[in-house]
Amino acid sequence: MPTVSAHVARTLATHLDYVFGVMGNGNAYFLDAIERETDATFTAVRHEAGGVVAADAHYRASNRIAAATATYGAGFTNTLTALAEAAQARVPLVLVVGDEPTSGPRPWDVDQIALASAVGARTYTVGRTDAAATTAIAVEHALAYRVPAVLAIPYDVASLEAGEVPATPGLRLPAPLSPAGPFAAGAIAEIAQALAAASRPLLLAGRGAWLTGAGAALGELADATGAVTASTALGRGVFPDGRYDLGVTGGFGAEGAMALVREADVAVVFGASLNQFTMRFGELFAPGTRVFQVDTAPAATHPHVGGFVRGDAALVADALVEELDAIGAEPSGWREQVDLAALRAQPAPDRIDGLADDELLDPRAVAARIGDLLPEDRVVVSDGGHFIGWANMYWPVASPDRMIMVGTAYQSIGLGFPSVPGAAAARPESTIVLTTGDGGGLMALADLESAVRTAGGRGVAVVWNDAAYGAEVHVYGRKGIAEEPMRIPVTDFAALATAVGGEGVVVRELDDLERLAEWTREPEASRRFLLLDCRISSTVVAPYQHEIINVNR
Repeated sequence: MPTVSAHVARTLATHLDYVFGVMGNGNAYFLDAIERETDATFTAVRHEAGGVVAADAHYRASNRIAAATATYGAGFTNTLTALAEAAQARVPLVLVVGDEPTSGPRPWDVDQIALASAVGARTYTVGRTDAAATTAIAVEHALAYRVPAVLAIPYDVASLEAGEVPATPGLRLPAPLSPAGPFAAGAIAEIAQALAAASRPLLLAGRGAWLTGAGAALGELADATGAVTASTALGRGVFPDGRYDLGVTGGFGAEGAMALVREADVAVVFGASLNQFTMRFGELFAPGTRVFQVDTAPAATHPHVGGFVRGDAALVADALVEELDAIGAEPSGWREQVDLAALRAQPAPDRIDGLADDELLDPRAVAARIGDLLPEDRVVVSDGGHFIGWANMYWPVASPDRMIMVGTAYQSIGLGFPSVPGAAAARPESTIVLTTGDGGGLMALADLESAVRTAGGRGVAVVWNDAAYGAEVHVYGRKGIAEEPMRIPVTDFAALATAVGGEGVVVRELDDLERLAEWTREPEASRRFLLLDCRISSTVVAPYQHEIINVNR
């Protein structure tokens, strides 16, 4: 007779293919059912946070929901930072956890519902008679609101017989938000008139536009207006025609490109929250630029926005194209008048040998060379830290689901290595490239083994090893705060990778990166996971970090 855990496992498996996590007392029956009674694939990670991170990365790389799992108590509390990141980033996933028995908490139990709520996740607790229905509701909640949901199985309920598993009803998910009503129609007409009259129109899109499938519609709008395009860091590649695209806005953008953004007389923003980094702390647009925003948020998300339409980015873009056609608007011609390729160029290193004045590697030289060598079919997963600028500046990707930044929403580090299993499962045909620092890398070291095991011969990790928590050194060291707590003893990540079955290479000069060139030419079956332990100078500051330094003065 199927158990409560089997009801959960079977129902969950009708909506997703992958489960990531660590087995313990509280989820043993659930994982047994996943393995024996479903077609879902369970991938073990080595730290409970890693299960949530892997499920998070899987969704970002594929737009398909996945599950994480952990035991009760300490297993659950280990997930909280990763759960908070998923909540802040609006990533749907289901975290299946054990929980205290229905008779009440034991000495090692905590109020898991309160803890999950504190970081933005709602908990659904299954019972003997409603486990399948509750599981379906949790999945529906996660997808409808784009948030993580916790699915709790009380310890004394997990193995109880619960009868045959009922048929799973279809999920009820909200339709795309249509810009309906006279106010929306008026706002769309106003934006269309502004674009028609603009001599220097700009379209900016973020991850929200990608999630609505707005790429093609935005491309049509760009053609209809002759607009130059740009994206946020999480929306890069959303516009189909890269010839007229400036790349990422904010501190990751090239200076020439950002100067051109300030020349725009009309800017329309689709599916982007306009956070401080995208907006260069308020300096992205010139004071005279008319800024309009299209988003599903209830209201405009930045004070520089002068007009707002609440609606699905694809639907609003289509409506704008129709309105422009109705009023006989012509393209501005601006984008054909500018050498956009030259403006996208990122800064070159100061020395031809790729070293900084302290004779350690200049990270700009390393990033540029690695960008030349990486396979085109790649998914980049990024931990948090000072180094995040290098991949964003020098490693272009084909679409937003190929640049995954787990940790930036919650300002966390240490989520890099466990991102690899999720991305590897989501993109089995692609090379998975991790970019992480030595501080975050050490924090996530338990899941170095997970990364090596799951990505194998199509995985690469680049460790920016500057023997420091670089962001703290650059911001607070400059203020005269003691730097000793910001420094890290030099760690041999290459040896650590070798110890868990990968191949580690210490990179002290640019010629050492030739191993990456050789690796890309080898058959995947004969390769091992490659970790590049790049000994970089801490004296080279990423451009986006300069903006933060200036704000903190």
